[in-house]
Amino acid sequence: MTIQHLTRLLAACATAVLMAPMAATAQDITGAGATFPAPAYAKWADAYKAAGNARINYQPIGSSGGVRQIDGRTVDFGATDAPLKDEELARKGQIQFPTLIGGVVPVVNLKGIAPGQLRLTGAVLGDIYLGKISRWSDPAIQALNPQLALPDTVISPVFRSDGSGTTFIFTNYLSKVNAEWKSRIGEGTSVGWPTGAGGRGNIGVAAIVSRVPNSIGYVEYAYVKQARMTHALVQNASGAFVEPGTDAFRAASTGVDWTASNAHMLTHQPAATAWPITGATFVLMYARPENTAHASQALRFFHWGMTQGEAMTTSLGYAALPKSVVDSIESLWAQVRGPDGKPIAYK
Repeated sequence: MTIQHLTRLLAACATAVLMAPMAATAQDITGAGATFPAPAYAKWADAYKAAGNARINYQPIGSSGGVRQIDGRTVDFGATDAPLKDEELARKGQIQFPTLIGGVVPVVNLKGIAPGQLRLTGAVLGDIYLGKISRWSDPAIQALNPQLALPDTVISPVFRSDGSGTTFIFTNYLSKVNAEWKSRIGEGTSVGWPTGAGGRGNIGVAAIVSRVPNSIGYVEYAYVKQARMTHALVQNASGAFVEPGTDAFRAASTGVDWTASNAHMLTHQPAATAWPITGATFVLMYARPENTAHASQALRFFHWGMTQGEAMTTSLGYAALPKSVVDSIESLWAQVRGPDGKPIAYK
């Protein structure tokens, strides 16, 4: 993995997504938030605009920033990987819906270790980020990897320094599989990391891991795939060490009842082939938007992406939502209404 690969990835995200807020025009549909889905939104937006539709200006500033932007009504939609609770949505007058499913993946910079060779468990990952396991030669890591010649070097953990839905998914998982992590640190978009260095955005974490030998970080799988990073396998709830990817992310959502609520966490699911650190990413919009024309265009964009963008979604390593889930989302969109009280058209 090289800095050049990371640069190309960042350029790909920027191809259709104009990250500078001042670049937006009155005709643009604006959104901000999670970096987790940014590669997919960029591909969708590029193809959507090429088909003669509106331009989408999405700023991947992190989930916490996306929530702040939509709360301040400075964008047409916000994006977060940490779903809001139903009572908070009701209080704010917002709706929330998932758009795609992906995975958070541990990445390392270890000389001589190829992608997928290193095996880790959730308990070991938690202890690394707690600072209890501080060297790659620790017996707990060696026991999982007897075939590898791991160096007797200090581990350099890397985490997200910004308010991050990727962090929320990662720490939600650690809280399920490491009791000390749950009691001492817990889950959140931003937590009190006991050790390590911070990077801003998935790109920031990837860049630090790429240049710091013996480091470990966590990023969304699309960044792993496009930047050719060295990832670790993680043991899932059924005891299997699985490869991250579209099928493993899809397996984690098997059996989830999206009709009851769409605020599901998909970490540590029981399916035999599930990636253990899977998560959906969500969009936030107002049920009574100030600019109904922009709200209509935003819904049109996400309808297009979820119904016509599946090939693009899976090419990046995400999993598309099942049709039944898309149908339930369309029913939810009936709550987005104009001044006349009628649902806003998006088809």
